[in-house]
Amino acid sequence: MNARTLTAQFSSNGGAWRLYVVVPGAPDWPAFRWESTDSVPAVAERRAVLAALGFEPLAGAEWSWTEDSQDPDDDSTPPVLIAALPVREAVPV
Repeated sequence: MNARTLTAQFSSNGGAWRLYVVVPGAPDWPAFRWESTDSVPAVAERRAVLAALGFEPLAGAEWSWTEDSQDPDDDSTPPVLIAALPVREAVPV
């Protein structure tokens, strides 16, 4: 990968939370799944997972949230919550 901007997504459909980095053209995206569903993982926890996956948020970037539906044609289905954050490959120190 190069220094391009990628998107990290953080989502849940009512179960476990998942964080993954969308890497166009890659067969598998770097991802992590929290087993506990008791609470939403904090920003610091998400940042630590991103670092473990080899990525870092762009300077000044913040998570943006959106809501989707498990069935886009039926708004009575449980929501899918999705957050996105612009990231880049972590710079080695």
